[in-house]
Parts: sequence; structure tokens; C-alpha cells
Amino acid sequence: MADEKSAGLYAATETPKEKEEDACSGGEDVELEDESVGERDLSAMEKGVSEPVLEPTNSLIRTLTMRSRVPSVSPPPDGGTKAWLQVLFSHFIVASCWGFIISFGAFQTHYASTLPATSSEISWIGSIQTTLLFLVGVFSGRSMDAGYYHLLITVGAFLQIFGVMMMSLAEQHYYALLLSQGVCFGIGAGLVFTPTMTLISTYFSSRRATAIGIVATGSVTGGLIFPSIVRQLLPSIGFPWTTRIIGFFLLAFNLPGVLFARTRLPPRRSGPVVEWAAFSELPYTFFVAGMFFVFWSIYFAFYYVGNFSRSIIHLGYTDSINLLLVMIAVGVPGRIIPNYVADRYVGPVQTLIPFVALAGIMFFAWIGVHDEGSEYVFACLYGTGSAGIQSLFPATLSSLTTDMKKAGTRMGMGFTIVSMACLTGPPLAGALIQANKDGQYLYAQIWAGCSMLLGVSLLCAARVAKVGRAVRRKV
Repeated sequence: MADEKSAGLYAATETPKEKEEDACSGGEDVELEDESVGERDLSAMEKGVSEPVLEPTNSLIRTLTMRSRVPSVSPPPDGGTKAWLQVLFSHFIVASCWGFIISFGAFQTHYASTLPATSSEISWIGSIQTTLLFLVGVFSGRSMDAGYYHLLITVGAFLQIFGVMMMSLAEQHYYALLLSQGVCFGIGAGLVFTPTMTLISTYFSSRRATAIGIVATGSVTGGLIFPSIVRQLLPSIGFPWTTRIIGFFLLAFNLPGVLFARTRLPPRRSGPVVEWAAFSELPYTFFVAGMFFVFWSIYFAFYYVGNFSRSIIHLGYTDSINLLLVMIAVGVPGRIIPNYVADRYVGPVQTLIPFVALAGIMFFAWIGVHDEGSEYVFACLYGTGSAGIQSLFPATLSSLTTDMKKAGTRMGMGFTIVSMACLTGPPLAGALIQANKDGQYLYAQIWAGCSMLLGVSLLCAARVAKVGRAVRRKV
């Protein structure tokens, strides 16, 4: 009894400073100390010792105990088997969402002969797809940060497959195609794309742009497979079964990621959907403003190159699809090499600028295309420029984020801004074509070139805002 009494008096008289020193000795010791102090509290209460003396000490111990339980975040592995497996799974997820979307030119050409709609109205299907892919990113990116990655990609994969299967029942119904191919598939693509790119950015640091470039090459994988399926099967088995076969490919592309992809960082449960403080950073603001004008016109060529080749150069349907395939195929080196250069030498912003300039110049050069050979040259050069843009865009957004726990939120914000450009760009191009004499493309080509060059100017402003006018700075 004397020992218990002396222990209780010692607990009551020990100074807060002594308690703090004991508490700081380690996470596990702190937790045990908290339990022992709780027992002494009860003992002291039974013996009539005043309680307020212990309250400050216990509060300090509880605070230190909670801090000791916060998981530490290790730096990105920047390689290794697990990290590169995430790149492989993500590559096929992007092949599913982006590969199908950039293949819309094959469907645009088909719909022009089967739907009672203008080219501008048909373009709304593809532009809604692309818009929702980016727009949903502001919510899926924040949900990714909160720890819902697997739920997002599972639901997103289902919506993509369901949309394509419903699309097979709506060949000659414009609004049904708008809902199935445009809205349903677009939402599904938006649920998987931003979390997928965010996941890769958490596994890599010095190799981040290269890894994102390999993932972005998935759009080429899907972009070659889906138009080829349309070209080969549509004339023989018809539209319904052609789209169903595409749906089975979507299932195969998404399944490995749904089953085996793994997140690395602990969830960030609290935090806003939009981080408004990001817009107080001039490099970020100039960058997303510049990319708005870039994406305003970037998909014009993908959607209309088939129609252009048929109506202006008078190629057949198969040759027009081949032209789209060439434009997509050159994106393999155009998505990997620029990202490697960005990682190794000059940084993503400075690598992105010349590719945007190339795409803008090629829009003006397109005005002088009047035969099949020059059209293929245009397809190769523009495909290279646009490929660099599409792969460097998420890599650059990631590089402008210093806190990787906010990577999903900031990437989603940037995607949402460019989504408005993707929504209005292709339909605007279609309206300009209709407004031109005899359906010529001159007005649309001038608009697209000017939009790209305005984007270049804003990207240069972002570079200056980040590092000033120094020439040899990596940014």
C-alpha cells in the first residue's frame, strides 16, 4: 500500500517537463506511458489526489502518441518491379480510355454516311467524350488522393464497357449515340484517367516524365487497335458486332489494372476539391491557360482528317482510315522520346513548347495540302507534334506540383480547365467548315493554327514566371 501511495504521489507531483522528456523517447514508449498514466489517474482519484495537475501532462502525451502513429511517407522508389508493373497496368488503362477516344475519327467518317446529322453535330459526340474525360478528373483526382483508387477504376471500367455495348444498339440514332458513346463512355474514362496518371507520378521522381510517357503511349496502342477493328470488321459483320468486339477489348485492357494495380501513398481524407491557392502561382496559371488554347484545336485534325481526305482529296473509306492510323502510329516515339529528354536534359515545360509550335505550324501548312502524298506528310508531322503535347501535358502538370499528396487535386484542376476547350473545339471547327465556301477547311485551319500559337505564347510566359529568362535552367 505504501508503494502504491508513493507511486500515486510521484505521478501527481512529476513536472510537465519531466513528462514531456519521457514522452519524447519514442512512439511505442509513449503509448505505454499513456496507459500507465491512465492507471495512475484512477489510483490518484481513488486516493483523493487532485486531478487537474495531471490533465496537461496527459494531453501532451496523447498528442505525441497520435503524432507517433502517423505513417511516414517514403520517397518514390523511381523504379523497381512494383513501380514498372504499375506503368504496364496503367498503359493498358490509357489504351482503353484514350485509345478509343482518339479513334473517333473512324466513327465520324462512318456516322457522316449513316446519321441524319451535320459534321458539326456528329463532332459533339467525340467532344463530349473528351470533355468528360478531363472534367470528371477534378472529382476523380481528389477521390484518388482520398484513397478511392480501386473504386474509381472499377466503376470507370464498367461504364466504358457498358457505354460501348449500348452504342452497338444505336447505329442510326444520334441522341442514343450521344448518351452511350459520348456521356457514358466519357464519364467512365474520366473516372480512370486522372487517378491512373496520378498513381504513376507517386512512384517516380527523376524518371517521372518518362514513366508518364510510356503510360501515355497506351493511347497509341488503343488508337491503332480500335480503328483497325472498325476498318476490317465494319464492312463484313456490321456496326453492332464491331462495337461489341471493341467492348471485349476494353474489358481485357482494364482487367489487369482493376485486379493488380496498387497505390503507394496513404490517403489524404481532408482537403478541398479545388485548391484555389494554386492559381496564385503564376507558372501554374499561365500553363493551364496556355493548354486551354492548345487543346481547343488539337483534336480537330484527329476528328476531321478522314473527312478531309474523302471530300477534298477524294480518297476511299479504307485509305482515309489508314491516314488516321498513320497520324496515331507516329505517336509512339512522339510520346516516349520527348518525355525522356524532359527527364534527362531540359525539363517538361521547355520540351513541350517546341511540340506545340510544330502542331501550330502544321495547321497552317495543312492549307496547302491538295494530294495524297502531302496529306501523309502532314499526318506524320502533326501526329508527332500532337503526341508530344498529349504525353507532356500530365507530366508537366505533375512537375508543377511540389506536394505529391495534392497531385490528384492539381492534375484534376488542370484537366477540368482544358475540358471546356475540348468540348467546344471540334464542333466549332465543324461550324467553320460549313460556313466556308463549298465546305472548304480554310477558316478552320486558320483558327486552329492561331489557337496553337497563342498557347505557345502562354507556355513561354509560364517558363519565364518559373525560372526567369535564364536559358540553361531545367524546368
